Amino acid sequence: MMSAVAHLLSAVALLGACTAAPGEEEAIPLPPPHAAWDYQIGGAYDPPDGVEVVGRDHGDDPAAGLYNICYVNAFQAQPGAEDEWGDLLLRDADGDVVYDEDWGEAVLDTSTGARRAGIAAKVNAWVDECADKGFQAVEPDNYDSFTRVPDELLSAGDNQALIRLLSAHAHNRGLAIAQKNTAELAGARETNGLDFAVVEECGHHDGECGRYTEAFGDHVVIVEYTTDGLDRACAGWADELSIVLRDVDVSAPDDEGYVYGTC
Repeated sequence: MMSAVAHLLSAVALLGACTAAPGEEEAIPLPPPHAAWDYQIGGAYDPPDGVEVVGRDHGDDPAAGLYNICYVNAFQAQPGAEDEWGDLLLRDADGDVVYDEDWGEAVLDTSTGARRAGIAAKVNAWVDECADKGFQAVEPDNYDSFTRVPDELLSAGDNQALIRLLSAHAHNRGLAIAQKNTAELAGARETNGLDFAVVEECGHHDGECGRYTEAFGDHVVIVEYTTDGLDRACAGWADELSIVLRDVDVSAPDDEGYVYGTC
């Protein structure tokens, strides 16, 4: 665990980075750039020594003294949770629910304003939980769900319209909000109200990390799932960005298959 002195220095640095100029609204704190971080959305545990930034599921509590990012699945339903979403699930022309086959998650229907409002109401209730627990930021997952379904069912514009509802609410609660993956929309980050990026495997997809830094500068946190991906990310960005190696299941240390590594 970090020492009390390290926690204090980190807090002072973060406060200084987020101080607004006279007459301006107070800035929302962003994750400190180039900080050690850990991605714990598969289950919370004591962060490794030196870690300053942690990502955790909205059902968990934040890690004391660190910068905490709250994970919510905003564009797809968790496996087995389809019944919680009712008519907000995306359906094909035959009326069948459309799934992200890789993860077994039903895709949510962002194609109309009414359905986006319904999704936002549920997701923003989780965002409220994140804020009440003391998280500093929120990570809405599966922003790129439109890329996994036929073009006639969902569009990039549909998902951007939903993310704007979520970003406005997060900011009202004093939380920063991340763009999750979706490099093709990084250039629209300001229009969509997104503050930093949480990126999976941009090292593995050689050259992709730079697409995020062009939009978000050094406010990019990266998780890689292979050693080759970690090596590439570290070779290009170890001195600028936050990078961690995790297992695909983002499991806890006591679980079989747990992996954690850094540059």
